[in-house]
Amino acid sequence: MKIYSYTDLSKQNIEDLCSRTIADDDIIAGRVKSIVDSVKHEGDTALFRYAKDFDKVELQQLYIEKSEVEAIAATIPEEARKAIDTAYANIKKFHAAQLYQEAAIETMPGVTCWREARAIERVGLYIPGGSAVLPSTFLMLGIPAVLAGCKEIVVCSPPQKDGRTNCYLAYCAVLLGIEKIYMVGGAQAVAAMAFGTATVPKVYKIFGPGNRYVTQAKQLVLASGMTAIDMPAGPSEVLVFADETADPAFVASDLLAQAEHGADSQAILVSTSAQIIEKTLEQVQVQLKALPREAVAAQAIENSYAVLVENTAQAMEFSNIYAPEHLILATDAYNALIPEIINAGSVFLGNLTPESAGDYASGTNHTLPTSGFAKAYSGVSIDSFIKKITFQHISPAGLTAIGPTVEILAAAEGLEAHKNAITIRLKS
Repeated sequence: MKIYSYTDLSKQNIEDLCSRTIADDDIIAGRVKSIVDSVKHEGDTALFRYAKDFDKVELQQLYIEKSEVEAIAATIPEEARKAIDTAYANIKKFHAAQLYQEAAIETMPGVTCWREARAIERVGLYIPGGSAVLPSTFLMLGIPAVLAGCKEIVVCSPPQKDGRTNCYLAYCAVLLGIEKIYMVGGAQAVAAMAFGTATVPKVYKIFGPGNRYVTQAKQLVLASGMTAIDMPAGPSEVLVFADETADPAFVASDLLAQAEHGADSQAILVSTSAQIIEKTLEQVQVQLKALPREAVAAQAIENSYAVLVENTAQAMEFSNIYAPEHLILATDAYNALIPEIINAGSVFLGNLTPESAGDYASGTNHTLPTSGFAKAYSGVSIDSFIKKITFQHISPAGLTAIGPTVEILAAAEGLEAHKNAITIRLKS
């Protein structure tokens, strides 16, 4: 893990350091385009072939139905069931608070305007299941989709070696009222939901994290105009700011929690203390050896770095340029830093608030913008599953009041028919 001094870095150095570009991005893009095109033209035939090629399983059908989902869910260990129940309750409580009706506004006497929310009718949820099975993602996507009132929720997840899903995902499906899970993974799942096949329904918006293939596929179908996506979300990342009040062992655990996601994950440490950096990196090596996913985490750590800053102002400046998916403020003085945070997906405050809590059960959503997109995107929420429609009503008095304004502006733009739509009503 390299260590940089912020004061020694030029503006260009910082931009380069914060870049998430990977050398083989163009190669990945080419492969994904081939997969997406195959699914678009061959439909289910391509999905069966990719299940055999990529997942190493020969499927008899591309989904499992309600009865089988319930049977698999019934095998979940009691301890895991209770944990999922707790996470479900917390996530639901947090997201339910986002549902509200906006008030109607009278912009001038007799002119009333308002907005109403409508759920996106058909949404697709991609639940990763490759190197790590993620029931937490199912909850993070499924709960707001259900609360928003989406009429059709299509769930895709890679099949296990037996062609089925695992008990954790099945139990989440039961909790959410999802009756069918499509055993389709990777870029092919995104393509199937975007274009539709004989088996997999076409949706209007696709949600869910994934590897670089999934991310590229989402961006490709978005560019094709076939469907919307939640956000560009690539390899996961965390930036930890740690000052002299931080515990190096805690900080190391947070860096490794991120690193074990995948070899292309990034775990960035920013600190005002060279000693904290040194002790944290020592702890990283100690804790790394105890991880089952040591090899994966070690690769991610090798590709990550630490930045020594002179003060918190530099720390927040760097963080806002990096725009992390997850930002951890490992400091007792976190309250003073909150107003300085401009770009971040989700923020974890203090030495006792690890990213893991938000990943699983505190209530906030863990589907967040990566690769610097936190500068322009928010994480998934109820708002992600709805659209707002504006309404307006004008009374006779309102038409008299607003009419001349519209006539003058329409005439100024040379749009006589627009002006006449007002004039003809005023004359009546």
